Amino acid sequence: MSVRHLAILFALVSLAVPFVEAVPEFWITLLIFIGMASLVALGLVLLTGVGGITSFGQAAFVGFGAYTTAVLTTQYGLSPWLTLPLSLLTTGLAALAIGAVTVRLSGHFLPLGTIAWGIAFYYLFGNIQWLGAYDGISGVPPLELAGEPLLTGRSYYLVVWVALFLAVIATLHLLDSRTGRAIRALRRGAVAAESFGVRPARAKLLIFVYAALLAGLSGWLYAHYQRAVTPSTFGINAGIEYLLMAVVGGAGHVYGAIVGAALVILLKDQLQDLLPALLGQQGNYETIVFGVALVLVLQVARDGLWPFVARFLKPPPPREIQSAPELPRRAMPAAGEPLLEVQEARKEFGGLVAVDNLSFSLQGGEILGLIGPNGAGKSTSFDLITGVQPLTAGGVAFAGRTIGGRGPEAIAALGVARSFQHVKLVPDMSVLENVALGAHLRGSAGAVQGILRLDRAEERSIFAEAARQVERVGLAAQMHQPAGSLALGQMRIVEIARALALDPALVLLDEPAAGLRRMEKQDLADLLRRLQADGMSVLLVEHDMEFVMGVTDRLVVLDFGVKIAEGPPRQVQADPAVQEAYLGGVL
Repeated sequence: MSVRHLAILFALVSLAVPFVEAVPEFWITLLIFIGMASLVALGLVLLTGVGGITSFGQAAFVGFGAYTTAVLTTQYGLSPWLTLPLSLLTTGLAALAIGAVTVRLSGHFLPLGTIAWGIAFYYLFGNIQWLGAYDGISGVPPLELAGEPLLTGRSYYLVVWVALFLAVIATLHLLDSRTGRAIRALRRGAVAAESFGVRPARAKLLIFVYAALLAGLSGWLYAHYQRAVTPSTFGINAGIEYLLMAVVGGAGHVYGAIVGAALVILLKDQLQDLLPALLGQQGNYETIVFGVALVLVLQVARDGLWPFVARFLKPPPPREIQSAPELPRRAMPAAGEPLLEVQEARKEFGGLVAVDNLSFSLQGGEILGLIGPNGAGKSTSFDLITGVQPLTAGGVAFAGRTIGGRGPEAIAALGVARSFQHVKLVPDMSVLENVALGAHLRGSAGAVQGILRLDRAEERSIFAEAARQVERVGLAAQMHQPAGSLALGQMRIVEIARALALDPALVLLDEPAAGLRRMEKQDLADLLRRLQADGMSVLLVEHDMEFVMGVTDRLVVLDFGVKIAEGPPRQVQADPAVQEAYLGGVL
């Protein structure tokens, strides 16, 4: 059975539950709470498992959704259905304000920040008198359908689970879109994502708001089911439970949200009765068990429980490559035309000078080698050219435009692509999907278009382009394999294909031949010559001197950040300063 068939079967069984009289009302209630919790956990799967943002404060957004509808229905008499968009709007605006600050945090400051505002909003809800303070708001009206109030669990059940299944579909659509690929790439680090045009802060804010909207929807459903709201429901303890659901179910796996929510809620229900009976006194002992369970899951199954289920299911079929219109292509600069100018570039890290007043130029259609011993400043020079590191002094110009001080995504948009010394692929994405990331700037569809499936024509063109680049570099047989399953040399070739998907005028390759066998190096050299024939320029960092001498037009040699030689390969090879400082006199 495939994942899709299991999901359809589960949905049909779940939606049939309230019509089965043999199912007790108690279990209907429990399943309603599982559905509402799954919405919050689903947002955390995207936020934490996919985007890498650990949040302990999602319960606060549940509170925003619940309190908004409670106030509008009890104090202003609005219909509950009319308050749904207003509840989501309030939650979304709060998430925008909080997220604008939170997503810029990193390391341990990020989860600590979410704990801080989670606690702050709990006390805010509890101290505002017109929100009922710690007594909360009661008398929230029920939802109505066709004029009939939904007063029982059986009548309310379908509202919750239909909302959950729609949210699951929307999330799957989002992840299978241009925006979703960008979000998935962020977990491996922002530097690579920026190199093909993703704005990390913007992408993280998007998923922060999306996760908050799912939590706000859960809060709206909660308020009209419980008919009352109190701040205790939206405190930091609830936030920890929601995160536990996502982690236990499988952070990064959409269906894991439902698995985790079901497991935690069912376990909590049983432990609340069992533990006091065993210990002979009342207390919130289930919290201790949850803590132990979380530690065990992180030790035994860091990816959660869903991957264990997925082992017994058929993997999804490879993405079908359909014929589609070609993506727009940029005009290549004329051969010999000045393209890249590095002018007295300098980079200091404290008292260390990594690049010392470096100047060189690269012309259209040229393959230029940047060589030197380890620590010479080659990769740092790449970072300065592509905007990963800011210049301490000097300047960089590309195609007559000053690019020093611009961000990596802005420089990528001008037609500068790169690979990395240490491979930066998304290992659990296929080779094809990784290469499609390189075409990010050649598309324009946003998150809403992805969710509504209005981006399919553009997606077909992006994947047709990605397939063409995979075939171009000679990895057609590995196209649908996970990138993490390839050998190191093949991963480097995938990075080249990803760079080419940007349709660059200039591509910077950082040690592309490392890890390749002799025949593979020859294939790479042939590829670089074909790129040159197509009008593309290449700036190459490489330690394999035989490879460099055979493929470059000119060389620039660095030693301790200083340029010590520049010229044709054979001239540089014979330079005594190069032989002494770089090659120890062996050339």
